[in-house]
Amino acid sequence: MRRLVVVLVVLGTLCVSAQRNDGAKKGKAFKADLTAEQLATLHTKKMTLALDLTQVQQAQVMEINLERAKMRKAKYEERMAKKESGEWEKPSPDERFEIENERLDYQIAQHQKMKEVLTDNQYQTWKKMTLRKGMNGKKTMQGKQRRG
Repeated sequence: MRRLVVVLVVLGTLCVSAQRNDGAKKGKAFKADLTAEQLATLHTKKMTLALDLTQVQQAQVMEINLERAKMRKAKYEERMAKKESGEWEKPSPDERFEIENERLDYQIAQHQKMKEVLTDNQYQTWKKMTLRKGMNGKKTMQGKQRRG
């Protein structure tokens, strides 16, 4: 009887550890195939549901999201082209500073645009959503670094 319990525990442990872990990559393949317009539309609709946007606000937010999606797609394609051609190198500390500085300037500009479009209550809710999303991304990256 004791052997049977031990065998069942070992088999259960093997079954659980053998499960495939797609983790953070689950939705990335789907989003990589979408156009910038499709990504902006989906993001705008999610914001409409979360923030209860008016029609005028939806149109303004759609423009902001479309600009952001186009910029992100262009940077992604540029990065992938460099990686495929073998030109990509790890950025130097000065280049990393410039990249981070540019990213933060862009983020400040996005916050100003959203502040103009949204009401104070909507803006506070949006800010909490983006902060939470950023923290989740940070946790994901830290988890990847730990795994090796």
